[in-house]
Amino acid sequence: MNNRKKITRRNFMASAAAAVAVSTAISTAQAAGTSKKFKLKYAPNFGMFRQHAGRDEIDQLKFMADQGFSAMFDNGLIRKPKDLQEKIAKETDRLGMTIGPFVLYADFSVKSFVTRDKAIREMLINKMKDGVELAKRVNAKWALAVPGRFDEGLEWDYQTANVIENLKHCAKVCEPSGLVLVLEPLNAWTNHPGLFLTKIPQAYQICRAVNSPSCKIVDDLYHQQITEGNLIPNIDMAWDEIASFHLGDNPGRKEPTTGEINYKNIFKHLYKKGYQGVLCMEHGRSKPGRQGEMAVIEAYRACDDF
Repeated sequence: MNNRKKITRRNFMASAAAAVAVSTAISTAQAAGTSKKFKLKYAPNFGMFRQHAGRDEIDQLKFMADQGFSAMFDNGLIRKPKDLQEKIAKETDRLGMTIGPFVLYADFSVKSFVTRDKAIREMLINKMKDGVELAKRVNAKWALAVPGRFDEGLEWDYQTANVIENLKHCAKVCEPSGLVLVLEPLNAWTNHPGLFLTKIPQAYQICRAVNSPSCKIVDDLYHQQITEGNLIPNIDMAWDEIASFHLGDNPGRKEPTTGEINYKNIFKHLYKKGYQGVLCMEHGRSKPGRQGEMAVIEAYRACDDF
């Protein structure tokens, strides 16, 4: 009897271990296997799925594509070595992934676009030239710019006029290659006090005045929920001047479904409008580790289910 009990216990433990192994294998297969493509071009950044894909950025791109993502973005792309930029471009092309806007100019500490300073304008023009070269090298369509700080000692309307004039010069550099400079309004309450550009209507007014296909808006829905809300009506009002979106729920700036923004309705609205651009997943994760990475994917699956 004792021997039979031992054998039964041993068999039970072996069966339990086998069940755990099967469960783990299924979970791993689901994480690494090819998934149905999302309806819209949600774009993870490097590092978002590092626990699953490892540190190698090419492996991370493969994992993104396997999960159904058809775009990626990298705010630091311009700072990477040229050979790595080219490797990223080659792999995204192979995987059929679109590269979202890379950061070309975002100095939050200086008054730049709001001035008439000729040296600053020359600096901005040179930045645009660098952006054009990078865009050609990696086959990117958009580059992001933040117009810097406002000037406490200058009438606001003069600052607006200066921003428009500087952007006209920048757009002239970008137009021949087709590169689109996207302006990002940022919130002044939680993250970036003191900046000139904060709202979608303000950015819309500026882009209309610049009147160039190379000067558009990136609508960061996290920032705009904080600054003004009214997200879908603002999207519709500024539609002709919006080229890209940034994502992040509020409060917390984590993945969709963790805050107050109804991203499922927003994604459905954009899909119905025929939006073909990139939606950069510029947010953190609500949970740590591999669990947190899968929570991000599951959140986008839920919000893409319309």
